[in-house]
Formats: sequence, C-alpha cells, structure tokens
Amino acid sequence: MTGRPPAPLRIGNASGFYGDRFSAMHEMLTLGDVDVVTGDYLAELTMLILAKDRAKDPAGGYAKTFVRQLEQCLGLAIEKGVTIVANAGGLNPAGLAARLDELAVGLGIDARIGYVEGDDLLPRAAELGFGTPLAANAYLGGWGIAECIKGGAQVVVTGRVTDASLVVGPAAAHFGWARDDYDALAGAVVAGHIIECGAQATGGNFAFFQEVPDFRAVGFPTAEIGVDGSSVITKPAGTGGMVTKETVTAQLLYEITGARYAGPDVTTRIDSVRLEDDGPDRVLVHGVRGEAPPPTLKVGLNSLGGFRNEMVFVLTGLAIEQKAELIKSQLAGFDATWTLARTDHVDADTEQTASALLQCVVRGPDPTKIGRAFSSAAVEVGLASYPGFHITAPPGDASPYGVFTAGYVAAALVDQIAVLPSGDRVAIPPATETQVLAPADDPVMVEAAVTGPTRRVPLGEIIGARSGDKGGSANVSVWARDDEGWGWLAETLTVEELQRLLPETADLQVTRHVFPHLRSLNFVIEDLLGEGVASNARFDAQAKAVGEWLRARHVDVPKALLPLSNGKEDLP
Repeated sequence: MTGRPPAPLRIGNASGFYGDRFSAMHEMLTLGDVDVVTGDYLAELTMLILAKDRAKDPAGGYAKTFVRQLEQCLGLAIEKGVTIVANAGGLNPAGLAARLDELAVGLGIDARIGYVEGDDLLPRAAELGFGTPLAANAYLGGWGIAECIKGGAQVVVTGRVTDASLVVGPAAAHFGWARDDYDALAGAVVAGHIIECGAQATGGNFAFFQEVPDFRAVGFPTAEIGVDGSSVITKPAGTGGMVTKETVTAQLLYEITGARYAGPDVTTRIDSVRLEDDGPDRVLVHGVRGEAPPPTLKVGLNSLGGFRNEMVFVLTGLAIEQKAELIKSQLAGFDATWTLARTDHVDADTEQTASALLQCVVRGPDPTKIGRAFSSAAVEVGLASYPGFHITAPPGDASPYGVFTAGYVAAALVDQIAVLPSGDRVAIPPATETQVLAPADDPVMVEAAVTGPTRRVPLGEIIGARSGDKGGSANVSVWARDDEGWGWLAETLTVEELQRLLPETADLQVTRHVFPHLRSLNFVIEDLLGEGVASNARFDAQAKAVGEWLRARHVDVPKALLPLSNGKEDLP
C-alpha cells in the first residue's frame, strides 16, 4: 500500500521584466494562495542597464524596484510562510541581499535572506576568451536556489540564472529531486518558462485578444507543480485575463528554438509537452521528458558598441520618395541607416495621415561627430530642403549603445555558490552527466491538408502567433486552432513561404521547427535584429510584433477552415 503523493507546490510569478506591474507581488500574496512567489527582472537589455548602473555606483547593479516591493510585501510574505525567489540581484546579488537585510532590520522583521553568486565572469572575461565586455554573466541553474531554501532562506535573490530556474530551484528543494531526475526537472522548466513572463501566459499579448474577457488587472500566472514535474497553470480567482491551452501554448513557444531546449540543469524536450484542459482557467501540463544538460553554460556578453543618434523627418503630401532621397543626399556625409515608413494615405483628410516618417540613425565611435555635428547638419538644411520640412523631436546629443552576444564556457569553470542565511557558503558542483546538444529530427508530417475552394484572407483569421528576440535573432511561433487548420498550416507555411510573406527575412537564415502535439511551428530568423536590442535601428527592435505582421499578411485559405462569418456559409 502506497501513501498519497505530496501536495503540489504552488508557485506564483509576480514580475516578467524590470518595470512590470509594481502591485503584482502584493496581489499574488493576498490573492494567490501560493507557497512561493517568483520574480523575473532580467533580460539581455536589462543586464546592460544594470552594467551602466554598476559603473556609476559599484554598490548598485541590482533591480531597485524589488527593494521597494519588499518594503511593502516582506512582512506579509513572512507572515504567510511564502518564500520569495527572484533574479533581481542582477550584477550584484550580494549587494541586494545586504540591502534586504538592512530593510528587514528597519522594518523590525526577522527575515532569513540567501543569495546565489558565481554567474559574474567579468573579472575572468579575458582569460575565458570573452575580451573586455561591460558585463559577462553565465546562465546558472536552480540548484543554488534549492540549497538556499534547504538552508532556511525565506528570500532568495540571484544574479543571472535562467528564467525557469526560479521555479526549478524551489520545486527541487521541496520534492527532494536528484540531479538526474530529468523528467521532473524538465517539467519544472516548462512550468517556469510558461509563468516567467507574467501575464503573457494569462491572456496578455494574446493573438486573439478580443476573446480575453477582462484586461483590467490581468492576473499573474501560478503553476501548481506535482512531484513528477507535471503542473497546472492557473491564475488567482477573480483577476482579469484567462488561462487556456492557447494562452499557455503562446507562452510556451515564446523565445525557444527547436525540440531540445537546453538549460544548465536539464535539456527539456519541448516536443514531449502535452496540454489538457483542467477546468476553467486551468491547463494541465504533463508528459514532459528531459535529458542530461550540455557540458557548457551560455554566457551573456554586453559590450559598448559605440554611440548613436537619431532623427525622424516628416514627409507630407506628394513626391514622398523624392523628398526622402533629397534629405538623404544632403546628409550623405554620415554613416546612416535610413528607414522610410509609408504611413501616408492618398487624398488624406488630415495632415497626419498625409505624412510619412523617415527615420535616420547614425552610429560611430566618436560621440562628437554623430552628436551635435549630426544634429546641426540636419537642422541647418531646414530652410533649404524638401517642402514642408520638419522633424518629430528636437535635436539631441549622441548616446552610447550596447551590443549583446552569446558565448559559452565549460560548466566546470563556473563556480556557483549558494550563500545561506547563516553566512555559510555552499559550492554547487556542475552536472556530472552531460550530453552535447544536438538538434532533434522534425517529425514526419502525415496530416492531410484541407483542400477545396479558397478565399484570400489575413493569415491571422485561422492562426495565432507570438514573437520575440534572442540576441540578434528573432523567434516567431505560430499555432493552429484545430486539427484541420494544423494540417494546412504545417504543409503551407514553409520557410520559403514565410520569407515570401516577410520580405525582410528573404536574405536571412531561417530555421523551421515542428511541434505536432502543440499544433505549432517555430521559426528562428537569424540576424534580423543585428547585434541585439540595444544596437539595432529596426522599427520593432525586439521583434515583438513580427508575429502580428505575419498574421496580417493575406494568403489563400481553404474556405472550409474559415470561421462561418468568413467563408463556410457560402460553400457549395
């Protein structure tokens, strides 16, 4: 006779980025009925911002918002017995832990603070072959967090860990998982990946946003994790938004690559994930398989790329292209990137809708040349250029920009340390079993695509999409809403068709990955974002809306796949 399995561990997320809804932590603590609250504050761009902060003040380099949130919430969390785990330590987790100790004393609260360090490789960047970046941080896993929790920590702060590690660590500590419990660890990675971006799992930024019942204070997600790593994704009762298989699919596919999703603790097989409805605003995630992690850790490298300046010229009325060529010729002495947005309309009834926007971005190593020298040159032709000359903002100085690149280092060369509330320092050994990452074969597609009469409609009539950035690459995931649509989508949306629909990608390397159990495709578009978010001059610097652009493109869709209001009613 076996005993009952342990109760699920309820982990709620309260931050998807540095600047997310400030009140979310308090809401999760009061409405969430959770055991752990996590907060994700770090992104590639955030690490650059924190590097600049640390350069100004060596005691800084962490997310200051988190301190203000704990000023409000620390006592409540201790009272409720809720553990808080966040990567808000950024480039200075020890400094943040010390600040939280001061805060607790000032509030008269007995709080046990732990932290994880070792991700900061900047002092060793040159010897590791990374040059002289502003920041160099290895992506650590969840075992340092687990060790802090086992050591009695009520609050754990880290530097650069993988976003999912904020969930893996508490789950591993709670259930006593071993380092080779790969399936359970992979299940926790999936749960962590789903909830890491906050409201994006609960209806936020959802392709079919018209179906979301309430956007007022969209609830942040929670994951009820079982001992086997399966989970139920839900949200606090009475909050806005919704949790469905599609909202979970959208976030699950966000910023991944192929079937093997590598992490420092486990390589997760995304192609094994199964989703099932589990009641209103509840989705069961199960069947996840894991493999040994790779022998290397990813390292995020942020460097100073130089300086940049920008001006936007307004072109109104007739001869838009010729006006653009004129101002380009007048500023030909600068190394500039020009982008013309044809926002103008023919025979427009307002001046704004009669106007196009011409963006000019200049870059270089000399802030003087591309600062006031560029601004002055642009302004000085104001009375000697195209008719109707004006700009959208006053001229300004050049500003520095960063470049993000990814490096890799042997995991054995990174010293991950868990610093317990007692002050004891526990070294976290690297994985002893590793597996070199290799792409998984895409499944053979056997679904028969729907045929018959077609109608030319936006692709978004029948598919959802979500997109985002990974360094200089863009990730575009699409999914079908039913099995019939999936067969058509998998057959139709090839790499060649995607490049035809999105001409900006025509000369770039694009890789397609297939996930039949999610009725989904994922496209990785290399170099669409150049040297990363901070450096590129693209209109959508983080590729957040590339998926919506794709959905807006018109294609010939079988009428049998269209909603009744757009095709089925007039079938023969």
